[in-house]
Amino acid sequence: MISFQGVAQKNDSQLTHTDSLRGSLNAEREWWDVQRYDITIEPNFHQKMTTGKNIITYKIVQEKHSPYMQIDLQEPLQIDSIIYNDKQKLTFTREGSAWHVKTGNQRLNSVNKITVFYHGKPREAVRAPWDGGWTFTKDSLSRPWMTVTCQGLGASVWYPNKDHQSDEPDKGASLTMIVPNDLVAVANGRLIEKKKALNEKLSYKWEVENSINNYNIIPYIGHYVNFKGNYLGLKGNLDLDYWVLDYNENKAKDYLPKEVHNMLDSFEYWFGPYPFYEDGYKIIETEHTGMEHQSAIAYGNHYKPGYRGRDGSGTGWGMKWDFIVIHESGHEWFGNNITTNDLADMYIHESFTNYSETLFVDSMFGEEAANEYNYGIRQGIRNDKPIIPAYGVNGQGSGDMYPKGGNMLHSIRHSINNDQLFRNILAGLNQSFYHETVDGSQIQAYISEKAGYDYSKVFEQYLTTTQIPQLNLFKDIENNQVYYKWSNSIKGFNLPISLKNNNADIRIVPNLEWQQVTVSPDEKELFTPEAIEKMYYVEVKEVKSLEL
Repeated sequence: MISFQGVAQKNDSQLTHTDSLRGSLNAEREWWDVQRYDITIEPNFHQKMTTGKNIITYKIVQEKHSPYMQIDLQEPLQIDSIIYNDKQKLTFTREGSAWHVKTGNQRLNSVNKITVFYHGKPREAVRAPWDGGWTFTKDSLSRPWMTVTCQGLGASVWYPNKDHQSDEPDKGASLTMIVPNDLVAVANGRLIEKKKALNEKLSYKWEVENSINNYNIIPYIGHYVNFKGNYLGLKGNLDLDYWVLDYNENKAKDYLPKEVHNMLDSFEYWFGPYPFYEDGYKIIETEHTGMEHQSAIAYGNHYKPGYRGRDGSGTGWGMKWDFIVIHESGHEWFGNNITTNDLADMYIHESFTNYSETLFVDSMFGEEAANEYNYGIRQGIRNDKPIIPAYGVNGQGSGDMYPKGGNMLHSIRHSINNDQLFRNILAGLNQSFYHETVDGSQIQAYISEKAGYDYSKVFEQYLTTTQIPQLNLFKDIENNQVYYKWSNSIKGFNLPISLKNNNADIRIVPNLEWQQVTVSPDEKELFTPEAIEKMYYVEVKEVKSLEL
């Protein structure tokens, strides 16, 4: 995504029981594992109401467990009834957005289902995608156009589910949308059924084979037309679909396929195969800017380069490609393929996807352009608070997880000084954690292990503090010595600095004490603040004495 939506900024003293209900795996959540969601939704555009149901198939994973299960559905939506295994009506109570459903004890490893019927006037997104909820808007011909955005805020803003990132439906999901017959409904995966419904309406049923994040299951409803493409990728033929408003069809045909093919060329090179060949890849036009909905990327960038006409780096490189196609598609690898268990670790989604922009620039325009782009996006870093917040409360860290996180990865890449190894690490992450939910610590440990160097203090520095490391340099020109040390950093901060040009290659590992290295004339030229800061998110200070 471009930015978090709908998650209130709180400090630890403001966290409540409601935050814990939303963000933790409590006794009413941990005993059952979601296997599948089968959602049906019928929105009323004019009344801004929805009626629906979700069939939740789940497996019992604890022999002794709570007699209650927590189902999440946010106010003001109402649950009407809950049916167990198509036979028994269950009782429930409500605690805010958490619904406590009495299920009794169920046999270990058994697979059961509940059908949750619900209705109401759902929350509307005030400024999608930065705020979550339904969007009931009109296209330029004043015709209905509807969708949902809900990352961070939670998918329970529009349908009942187990609203925790750690539990994805292992066996996929379906979304059936019942709409007026002049509208077209699109969702994730593949269209498996289109049929007539009551009252001159149509029913569209879409399905994904793969596990999927709750917040990625999204309806798109409007006057859509479809055109198709194909990409010969690392796993064979990948189906490409483009769903755009009917009056934008020609514009989209001229613009989108090239952007998508360039993206796939770059990201399959850096990250490995697109993770969802079975469900295809598609872009769906939206009124809002865009989101990374799995196999169904929301696109609202007006068929123009940049980010709605702007370049976040201020360098010009960001105006040579479509930001939404690149950024939101990057999430297919980091966010949708690899998903974090806790919202606190969302830097795994956002830092890596932010860095996918730099890698794309590298693929298209070369390493120096990538350095310039990455350096340019630092203007968006605020260092207002740590990137990692409290765990277990659906907590939101700093928006610095985008540009600062991307600069952290750029620093690690240059410190490794071996792009083949770095590429293997990125692809290895997507292979080793294929379709899994993870803790951020697992990703950090994998990178350190494969790089052959302990980067734990580097991650700690950039993710848990707001300090910009300062590299202090003292140059003894006459004796060909360069002295160096870190300051403004945590104890143990150990980011290696690798510097090279056509004539020299040198690596130093500064710490909090002065060290020195003998340099040749060619190596001496590498120790310039501008060159170092282009590759590493550090401040370089040249001092006149060692008495710092």
